Amino acid sequence: MGRLKRIFNGAHGGFAKFVVCVTAVFVLVMLFWPGNNVIRWIGAKIEIVRQERQIKAYKRQINEMNERIRMLTSDRDTLEKFAREQFNFAEPGDDVYIVED
Repeated sequence: MGRLKRIFNGAHGGFAKFVVCVTAVFVLVMLFWPGNNVIRWIGAKIEIVRQERQIKAYKRQINEMNERIRMLTSDRDTLEKFAREQFNFAEPGDDVYIVED
Protein backbone atom coordinates (compact mmCIF):
# COMPACT_ATOMS: atom_id res chain seq x y z
CA MET A 1 0.00 0.00 0.00
CA GLY A 2 2.91 2.32 0.70
CA ARG A 3 4.11 1.90 -2.85
CA LEU A 4 0.76 3.11 -4.26
CA LYS A 5 0.82 6.15 -1.98
CA ARG A 6 4.31 6.99 -3.21
CA ILE A 7 3.15 6.71 -6.83
CA PHE A 8 0.05 8.89 -6.37
CA ASN A 9 1.73 11.47 -4.12
CA GLY A 10 5.07 11.56 -5.95
CA ALA A 11 6.25 13.73 -8.79
CA HIS A 12 4.06 11.94 -11.34
CA GLY A 13 1.00 11.66 -9.10
CA GLY A 14 -1.20 13.78 -11.37
CA PHE A 15 -0.37 11.62 -14.37
CA ALA A 16 -1.02 8.42 -12.40
CA LYS A 17 -4.44 9.71 -11.31
CA PHE A 18 -5.21 10.67 -14.91
CA VAL A 19 -4.27 7.18 -16.14
CA VAL A 20 -6.48 5.55 -13.48
CA CYS A 21 -9.43 7.79 -14.41
CA VAL A 22 -9.03 7.15 -18.14
CA THR A 23 -8.78 3.42 -17.53
CA ALA A 24 -11.91 3.47 -15.35
CA VAL A 25 -13.85 5.40 -18.00
CA PHE A 26 -12.67 2.99 -20.69
CA VAL A 27 -13.78 -0.03 -18.64
CA LEU A 28 -17.20 1.54 -17.99
CA VAL A 29 -17.62 2.37 -21.67
CA MET A 30 -16.69 -1.18 -22.68
CA LEU A 31 -19.15 -2.62 -20.17
CA PHE A 32 -22.19 -0.45 -20.78
CA TRP A 33 -21.90 1.53 -24.03
CA PRO A 34 -24.66 0.57 -26.46
CA GLY A 35 -23.42 -1.50 -29.33
CA ASN A 36 -20.36 -3.65 -29.06
CA ASN A 37 -19.97 -4.14 -25.30
CA VAL A 38 -18.98 -6.92 -22.93
CA ILE A 39 -22.60 -7.78 -22.13
CA ARG A 40 -23.28 -8.33 -25.84
CA TRP A 41 -20.10 -10.43 -26.13
CA ILE A 42 -21.29 -12.68 -23.32
CA GLY A 43 -24.71 -13.01 -24.96
CA ALA A 44 -23.08 -13.87 -28.28
CA LYS A 45 -20.93 -16.54 -26.61
CA ILE A 46 -24.03 -18.09 -25.02
CA GLU A 47 -25.77 -18.08 -28.41
CA ILE A 48 -22.76 -19.73 -30.08
CA VAL A 49 -22.69 -22.49 -27.45
CA ARG A 50 -26.44 -23.07 -27.90
CA GLN A 51 -26.09 -23.28 -31.67
CA GLU A 52 -23.12 -25.66 -31.43
CA ARG A 53 -25.25 -27.97 -29.27
CA GLN A 54 -28.01 -27.74 -31.87
CA ILE A 55 -25.53 -28.60 -34.64
CA LYS A 56 -24.43 -31.70 -32.72
CA ALA A 57 -28.06 -32.76 -32.30
CA TYR A 58 -28.74 -32.27 -36.02
CA LYS A 59 -25.63 -34.25 -36.95
CA ARG A 60 -26.79 -37.08 -34.68
CA GLN A 61 -30.23 -37.02 -36.35
CA ILE A 62 -28.63 -37.06 -39.80
CA ASN A 63 -26.51 -40.08 -38.86
CA GLU A 64 -29.60 -41.90 -37.54
CA MET A 65 -31.53 -41.11 -40.73
CA ASN A 66 -28.62 -42.23 -42.92
CA GLU A 67 -28.50 -45.52 -41.02
CA ARG A 68 -32.25 -45.93 -41.46
CA ILE A 69 -31.98 -45.19 -45.18
CA ARG A 70 -29.17 -47.74 -45.49
CA MET A 71 -31.31 -50.37 -43.75
CA LEU A 72 -34.39 -49.60 -45.87
CA THR A 73 -32.46 -49.77 -49.13
CA SER A 74 -30.52 -52.93 -48.31
CA ASP A 75 -33.02 -55.14 -46.46
CA ARG A 76 -36.35 -55.98 -48.09
CA ASP A 77 -37.94 -57.19 -44.83
CA THR A 78 -37.16 -53.91 -43.10
CA LEU A 79 -38.59 -51.97 -46.04
CA GLU A 80 -41.76 -54.06 -45.98
CA LYS A 81 -42.17 -53.58 -42.22
CA PHE A 82 -41.67 -49.82 -42.60
CA ALA A 83 -44.24 -49.60 -45.43
CA ARG A 84 -46.79 -51.59 -43.44
CA GLU A 85 -46.35 -49.47 -40.29
CA GLN A 86 -46.09 -46.02 -41.84
CA PHE A 87 -48.38 -46.25 -44.86
CA ASN A 88 -50.78 -49.00 -43.77
CA PHE A 89 -49.78 -51.21 -46.69
CA ALA A 90 -50.98 -54.78 -46.72
CA GLU A 91 -50.71 -57.82 -48.90
CA PRO A 92 -53.86 -59.15 -50.52
CA GLY A 93 -55.81 -61.19 -48.00
CA ASP A 94 -54.35 -59.47 -44.92
CA ASP A 95 -56.69 -57.95 -42.35
CA VAL A 96 -55.67 -54.40 -41.48
CA TYR A 97 -56.80 -52.72 -38.28
CA ILE A 98 -56.00 -49.03 -37.95
CA VAL A 99 -56.04 -47.62 -34.44
CA GLU A 100 -55.45 -43.88 -34.28
CA ASP A 101 -54.31 -42.11 -31.14
